[in-house]
Amino acid sequence: MNHTKQLFITQLRPDIYLMDEAHEASGYIVVGEEKVCVIDTMNGYNDLHKAVREITDKPIVVVNTHGHPDHIFGNIYFEEAYMNPADNELAAQFVNILEFAESCKKYGLSMPPFKPLKGGDLLDLGGKTLAVYDIPGHTKGSILLLLKEERILFTGDSINHHLWMQLDGCPKMDEFVQSLDKLLFLENEADYILHGHARGFDDISLMRCLRQGAVEICEGRTENDRPYKWFGGVDMQHPFALEAGKQYSQADSVICYKAGEQH
Repeated sequence: MNHTKQLFITQLRPDIYLMDEAHEASGYIVVGEEKVCVIDTMNGYNDLHKAVREITDKPIVVVNTHGHPDHIFGNIYFEEAYMNPADNELAAQFVNILEFAESCKKYGLSMPPFKPLKGGDLLDLGGKTLAVYDIPGHTKGSILLLLKEERILFTGDSINHHLWMQLDGCPKMDEFVQSLDKLLFLENEADYILHGHARGFDDISLMRCLRQGAVEICEGRTENDRPYKWFGGVDMQHPFALEAGKQYSQADSVICYKAGEQH
C-alpha cells in the first residue's frame, strides 16, 4: 500500500522467483504444474496478487513462515493464507495495529483468515512438493519449507545471516539448539537455503554454521560479542563463522540475543 516501495522480482530457476520488496523483506513464488505457492508476502506495499498473475494464472496457495508483519501483511491481496497456529496470537498483535487497520480500510482491503499448517504437512503443487517442518525459536510457530524436487529449503527468518533471538517469546538458546539438532538431517535433503531477507541462494551449511554460533552462546564463548541496538532497546550480537569455499549471499553473520540469557 506504499507504492513508492518498489518490488523487485528475480527468476532464480525456471519455476522459482524471488520477490525483494524495497530491500526490507523477501518472499518467493514457486510454480507447480497445478498450483503456485507464495511463500511470505512481506510488508504489503505492492499488489502481490497482480505480481503473481503476471507469471501464472494457476490457483494460488499462500504460506507464511511466521507471524511477523514483514512476512504477513501482503496477505491482504489474497483470499486466505496458511500459517502455524502457534503464531496466530503474535500475528493478531500486528494486524490489530491502528495504522495498519486504517490503511487497509482506506484501500478497501482486509486480512484474510489464517488456515492451519504445521510440521508434517505436505503441499502438493503438482510436480513440486513442499514439506513443512516446525522450528520454534525466532517465533513459536516458525516453520521451514523443503521444496523436495529442487532441494531448496525456505527458512523465513529462522535460519539466516542475522537471526533475532532477543524478542519476547523466544526460547532459551539451548532449546533453540535442540530444535536445530532435530532438523540437521535436512542437510541431506537440500543444497540451498532461501531465507526471508535473502537476495540469492545460501549453501545449506548455513544451518550448521548458525547452530555452532548458538552453541557458542550457550557455552559462554561471548567475549567478542558487541551491543546490538534495535527499536526494542539494546541487547547483544554474536558473530558466527561460515564455511570456506561455500556460496553465501553475505559474509557477516550474527545471532542477536538478550544479554544475560545466553545460558
